[in-house]
Formats: sequence, C-alpha cells, structure tokens
Amino acid sequence: MTKLLFPTSVVGSMPRPDYVKDLISDDFEVSPRDYRRLMEAAIRSVVALQECAGLDVITDGEWWRKSYIGVIAELAHGFELSRNPADGRPWTIVVDKLSPKQPGFIAKEAEFLNTITTRQIKATLPAPALLGERMWDRERSSKAYPTRESFVEACVPILRRELELLREQGAAVVQIDDPHLCLFVDPEVRKQYEDADRAADFAVEMTNQVVSGIDGVHLAVHLCRRAGARGRGELQHQGGYEAIIEQLNRLKVHHLTMEFTAPGAGDMEVFRQLREDFEIGLGCVSCQPGCIDSADAIYQRVELALKHLAPVRITLNPDCGFAPGSAAVVSIDEVYTKLKNEVAAARRLREKYSR
Repeated sequence: MTKLLFPTSVVGSMPRPDYVKDLISDDFEVSPRDYRRLMEAAIRSVVALQECAGLDVITDGEWWRKSYIGVIAELAHGFELSRNPADGRPWTIVVDKLSPKQPGFIAKEAEFLNTITTRQIKATLPAPALLGERMWDRERSSKAYPTRESFVEACVPILRRELELLREQGAAVVQIDDPHLCLFVDPEVRKQYEDADRAADFAVEMTNQVVSGIDGVHLAVHLCRRAGARGRGELQHQGGYEAIIEQLNRLKVHHLTMEFTAPGAGDMEVFRQLREDFEIGLGCVSCQPGCIDSADAIYQRVELALKHLAPVRITLNPDCGFAPGSAAVVSIDEVYTKLKNEVAAARRLREKYSR
C-alpha cells in the first residue's frame, strides 16, 4: 500500500453507463473478440476518470463482472443462474459440487488493469460466508451441500487460489467484500440467528482461511452496512460496530474499510477498541445518489476520526461501491465530483499533518 498520508481510493465498483450495462447483458449480441475490445476501451475510460479525479489507488470499476458475488460462477463449476422467486432478480445458486472452471478470471482483471495505469490497483473478492448467504438454497442446493456451512467451506480453496493469482498479477490491495459479517451490528438481524456470535465467528474463520499465510499483498476486508440499500431504497442496517469488535479483531488482514457517513454507524470512538495494527479505510464520502459531500465535509469527518486514530492509519474512500446492483442508476459525473472532493480533502489533510 502507498506510504503517502491519507491515500485515496474507491471501495470497488463504479457506476456502469448504459452502454456497459448493454455490453454485459446476455441479450447483447457481440463476438468474444469484440466484447473484449469494447470492454477494454470502457475500462480505460473508468481508469481515466479515477486518475483525473486524483485517486492514489484505483480499480477497474468491477465492469468485467455481471455481479460482484456472481463472479464466483466464473471461477467454479456447480452453479446455476435462475431467478429469485421472491423478487424476480437474477439468482446464481449452487446446485452441484464445486470444481475449478476459470481460475484466474479475476486475476486477469488485475493483469489488464496493470497495463493501463502506473498507480496502485485494488482487486476485490466476495467473502465465503457472503456466498453462503446469497447462493445456498435449502431445497435446491442440499443435494450437493447438505448445509450452508459445507458450501461456504467449499468456496474457500476457490477464493484462496484466486487470491494467490491476484498477488502474482501485482495487485497492491486485495479486498474481501463482506456485507454479511457487518449485518451482525443490527440487533434485528441478530435476533434471526440462534447464535449470532457463532455465525459471525464462522464468517471470520472462513475469511481467515482464505487469507492466512498470504504475504506480498495488502489484505483488506470491506464491511458494508447497507448492502443493496443504495439506489434501491431498501432497509439500511442500524447498530454500532461494537457488536462485532471481537470478530473484527480476529481477522488476519491489514485493513478494514468501514462506513461512517450514515447516522446509524455509531461513534468513531470504536476505533480505540480495534487492534492497533489495523489500517482504517474511512468511509467518509456518501454513496447515496444525489448526495454530494463537499471537500470540507469530508475533511471534517476525517478530523473526527483523527481524535482516535493516528494519521498514518487512515485512508480515504467512499462508504461503499458506487454500483449497488446491475439495475441501479447512478450518475458517473456525480461520482466524479464526489471523488474530486475526496482528493481535495486528502490534500488539505496532508498539508496539515505532514508538517
């Protein structure tokens, strides 16, 4: 990770313009060769946006992927794409034993990204427990995996191999996205589990099995409090991070990305309860469409965090990814303004704390 004070980045996804949504649609007719040519051109544009905004660590916007979770079906056989009967959305579900399909699918994203930028790059992987929550169905999956936990355990070697390949391709940061773990901050969610702490412990154990012993790359976990809420008006989860402090402190990673623009996120004093070796990716820029934080507002949020954290431990980023779902409508020009303000705040902070 860059040694620059207050490095800036995005969390992962960037808004997809309509032409990119068309390009990844199953209904769009294009040859594999033209698909790659067009997508490479699109990725160059989103990298240019981030570089023009001034970000220090960039991503490819996750534009190669139809789904940040469903990407597991590119890495392994055993999945079926159907529709969720509850809401009609696309639903990737495990129906057979997992076996390697395209190891390196995500690593190829990093490989291309490294050819078009000189800045540090971040790649993302879904957390194994998250896959279990979203892709295992008691009726349709139990023949292959009798329990949700057994499916999660089967995901670990698939994800670990991809992490190893990402390291080989020069990803500076690999981030495990785990909105599932962060749901345990919400008292209402905790009531849905016979033993919420045990479930959170299992999520941490599975992530640790993915990352344990991996060196040569900066390892992060993204704690998303409002998965699916942005751009779709869904429930936003309440509760401070104190409920999962014990689990967070057991994560074998260097960096935690945490949301702090929402009122329900709790007090930043929670940072004092975290391990001192954690770097904190401070969610200080709102991802809510139509809400543009000024550079001053972002600066003030970081100043609040600095009451509890040393400057060298803080990186700046939005609360979450900017593409909360394939159907979400998010203005890419609005996001560009948000990122410019993030960078402007970081420059002010560097001027003050580099003296």
